[in-house]
Amino acid sequence: IALWDGQNELRDPALAKEVYDVTGAGDSVLATLGYCLARGDNIKTALKYANLAAAVVVGKVGSADASWDEIHALADFHEGKIKSKEQLLGAIKELRKKGKKIVFTNGCFDVLHSGHTSYLKKARALGDVLIVGLNSDESVRRLKGKSRPINDENERASMLEALEAVDFVVIFGEDTPELLIKDIAPDVLAKGADYANKEVAGAKYATKLALIDFKEGKSTSALLEKIKKNC
Repeated sequence: IALWDGQNELRDPALAKEVYDVTGAGDSVLATLGYCLARGDNIKTALKYANLAAAVVVGKVGSADASWDEIHALADFHEGKIKSKEQLLGAIKELRKKGKKIVFTNGCFDVLHSGHTSYLKKARALGDVLIVGLNSDESVRRLKGKSRPINDENERASMLEALEAVDFVVIFGEDTPELLIKDIAPDVLAKGADYANKEVAGAKYATKLALIDFKEGKSTSALLEKIKKNC
């Protein structure tokens, strides 16, 4: 959708990735635009919601409607990879409607290295969408000591967000992601191969548990030791 205000042009790109039927898309745009303007939204906000409504309906077969829950969930999906749990669950609901296979993994991901990126690529290959649960700063300190993390949770989340293999990042404060996994109920729970023959938190809430080999010799602890020796 493009808006010309007399001096500048504002473009709001289409958001739908999979189109099933365009029937009624224009009607949905006009209806949503009219409703938003009538309730007092400015024109830019109204156009945003109108475009989202179109994206919802073209993802359905036939002349369909778009609920506000669907519109807000799609907005959350497209506004960055770092999500609150509530935003993430809304996005997952829409992904499941499209039959997407959800993969979940978790970790501290403190000082990002090639071992991490290799692991995340392998995890992403197990499905259509990879969600990374990231331990909060307080959680990392409880697990690894007061000197960790090196990077705070916002920096760590931003680094993960920049990776192509990662679709969503959600920060959790518990020592294990069990409660988060319970809410997500992933199709695949990915963990490192060092969890072989060990109890994996949250595994009972996933359809499948997949163990992934780490890149040999690559770990944050080893990297930090190397830095200390060279300082």
